[in-house]
Amino acid sequence: MSNSSAETPRPARHRATSLRKRLIPLAITGSVVLAGVGVHSAFATPSADAVISEVYGGGGNSGATLTNDFIELANAGSGSLDLSDYSVQYLSGNPGPTTKWQATRLTGTLAGNGRYLIQEAAGTGGTAALPTPDATGNINMSGTTGTVALVKGTDLLTCVTAEDCAADPRIKDLVGFGTAVVREGSGPAAGASNTASVARRTLVDTDDNAADFAAGAPTPENSGGQGGGPGGDPTPTPTPTQTAPADAISAKIHDIQGTNRRSPLSTKNVKDVTGIVTGVRTTSTSSTSKGFWMQDPNPDNDPRTSEGIFVYTSSNPTVKVGDSVTVSGVVTEYYPGGYGTGIQSTTEIMKPTVTVLSSGNPLPAPVVLDKNSIPAEWSPKGDSTGNTEYLDLEPTKYALDFYESLEGMNVQVSDARVVGATDAYHEMWVTADPDHNKTKRGGVYYPSYDDPNVARLQVQAINTTDPFPMANVGDELTGVTEGPLDYSQFAGTYILAARQLGTYKDNGLKPEVTSEAKSNEVTIGTYNVQNLAPSDPQAKFDRLGHNLVTNLRAPAIVGVEEIQDNSGAVDDGTVDPDKTLAKLTDAIVAAGGPRYEYRQINPVNDKDGGQPGGNIRTVFLFDPKRVSFVDRPGGDSVTAVDVVGTGNKTHLTVSPGRIAPNDEAWNSSRKPLVGEFLTKNNKTIFVIANHFNSKGGDQNVAGRIQPPVLNSEIQRNKQATLENAFVKKLEAADPKALIVSLGDYNDYQFSSAMKTLTGDGKQLTDLVNTLPADERYSYVFQGNSQVLDHMMVNPSMLNHITYDVVHINSEFADQVSDHDPQVLRVKP
Repeated sequence: MSNSSAETPRPARHRATSLRKRLIPLAITGSVVLAGVGVHSAFATPSADAVISEVYGGGGNSGATLTNDFIELANAGSGSLDLSDYSVQYLSGNPGPTTKWQATRLTGTLAGNGRYLIQEAAGTGGTAALPTPDATGNINMSGTTGTVALVKGTDLLTCVTAEDCAADPRIKDLVGFGTAVVREGSGPAAGASNTASVARRTLVDTDDNAADFAAGAPTPENSGGQGGGPGGDPTPTPTPTQTAPADAISAKIHDIQGTNRRSPLSTKNVKDVTGIVTGVRTTSTSSTSKGFWMQDPNPDNDPRTSEGIFVYTSSNPTVKVGDSVTVSGVVTEYYPGGYGTGIQSTTEIMKPTVTVLSSGNPLPAPVVLDKNSIPAEWSPKGDSTGNTEYLDLEPTKYALDFYESLEGMNVQVSDARVVGATDAYHEMWVTADPDHNKTKRGGVYYPSYDDPNVARLQVQAINTTDPFPMANVGDELTGVTEGPLDYSQFAGTYILAARQLGTYKDNGLKPEVTSEAKSNEVTIGTYNVQNLAPSDPQAKFDRLGHNLVTNLRAPAIVGVEEIQDNSGAVDDGTVDPDKTLAKLTDAIVAAGGPRYEYRQINPVNDKDGGQPGGNIRTVFLFDPKRVSFVDRPGGDSVTAVDVVGTGNKTHLTVSPGRIAPNDEAWNSSRKPLVGEFLTKNNKTIFVIANHFNSKGGDQNVAGRIQPPVLNSEIQRNKQATLENAFVKKLEAADPKALIVSLGDYNDYQFSSAMKTLTGDGKQLTDLVNTLPADERYSYVFQGNSQVLDHMMVNPSMLNHITYDVVHINSEFADQVSDHDPQVLRVKP
């Protein structure tokens, strides 16, 4: 994968996931969005399901309404989690060497997208009981500072520093609040008191407590949905009798938004902020938070200042679309994932007092997003540090400035073509410019860093009654799609929060089938199978078998990426993948294909990156009836392969072997696997299977740092340099050698790493460049059809090949992997 959560953590959802994180420079997800977006110091891998959603230690204290402390869990995933072997544990805010954790054992199940309430010790004050708890303990937490951990197991933790706790694999999630020494990220969650809990802004877990949590009135909720406010009743919208602080500033929305990305009134109390409600969000997901958008129907004359804003309520807002409201509260700049990620902030009003003045008002006319309104140039360059957030917006010149000038405002697209398939979170990507960089199958291809396709926009639905369509690339939302313009708290990009979805039109995209090879051709394929492990459903193996046999027509040789060990993501020291490969090869036979043999090298445990514990690696599958593998003993995880001999006697010292596995270029990354194959007419083909390091750590293309810093390129350039030297050595020994380099390189055909690897085309030809521009893609990320997988050949092979990217996954809502495989037909 590349930018998926499995290789590099993305916030709480894995598109792991994540994470996948194949991206245009990304500041998630996962998979991967996301991911993917975090570059702060992570405490642990962000959780894709169970997280601590709220902590309150002021129960029964002076001024408190609730009688008990509580801890609330939430599930950011759709699957249930058995809690029978879990506990929540508490540590004081400033522990000493002998300070002990306290634990409450859990029982039952945390349902998908559900809540779970743990009641802790009671104080002597308070008048309202918690909703019926799902578990009960007697931990007496501080109202102002402390650390709470969700732990796999019931044995007490022993760590008393952030570093030691970060190293404990039993901790699934951790929250430090107040002045807690043990916390995740840049700092503890702030604002806890006898009357205020700390609660997650969204279910996105970025491992930064300061960014993830905000203080507010306690809102305990149990697994039955009871609660949301003291005494089990939903927190009401504040009434007009509540008054704004004496220092509150009367302001219009455009005063708050200002002329750049940060509000001039950030951290200030404001009052008398008026507008019409244009959208209401009553659900909190892994990428959204509860609240509503409002827009001033009386705009100023400055195109830089947005007339819309999001009001963060933390609990279900009681306003309706069309309500005219007055709001007071605190202006905040919210950085999902934390400031250090390089992501843009969302200007919000939090801790609001809301007064409804009237209902049923007409909404402000939407701003139409199309090729005429969206500037063709993406972004201005930042200041000396790359930061754009203090630069005055130029919305008629730059697309990012244009979108920012509409933050929170009512916008619409018409007859929008889908360019990124619907994901598990009911999100899709559309384009507002249907003709720009259009692929043959309806997407938009990514041609260079200079052209990120400015008209791409993510669409989410907010509280619509219509089912969200499972759309593929090339499908359409006909008519109008309309709603407030938001900034995604997961993907780090602008989204249309659709109050109204266009009518879904299925344009019938079908998976491709490659052409059948001729009798004198040897076929070679590459396929990233996305963290394949024995624990995956049999249906995944069956579909992969069908793909390889039917869509790829069973290549004689296949380089497979992301084969995990026999225990999958369980980090138990297992490195062998024979069970994984047995299930895959059995599925190929069951689909009518050959009985493949395989060659691979076990990595050193936990040294090759990828999903922790998974030990992903590249593997050669081959059909022994069509080609032979030349086995040369001695290849292992730390032995470097070399080249010996000359002319047609050139061969590898070990086969299979790994290229420079001890070089620091491959730290926490897969090492290329090299093998010798012999065709039926006794021609040797040297094949190199690759999976370069992921794009995790690159800054987001829609972030505030422009141009984005591509930190991950440094390592891929080092990797490319080593492999280029190896290819040169083979070619020097035998100028007629047949060399194929293939796999998932986690980089674009125009990147510096790929230019280094190919020697600017002198040592290797990147075959994707031989295709028409509108066919150059193997992966779709954030609506961009882009290249991360490649097949490359040296000059000796160029006149003897036919090449095809087989589009069967990346464009579809229902996919077995997030990558499209590729096939090369060779006449040796």
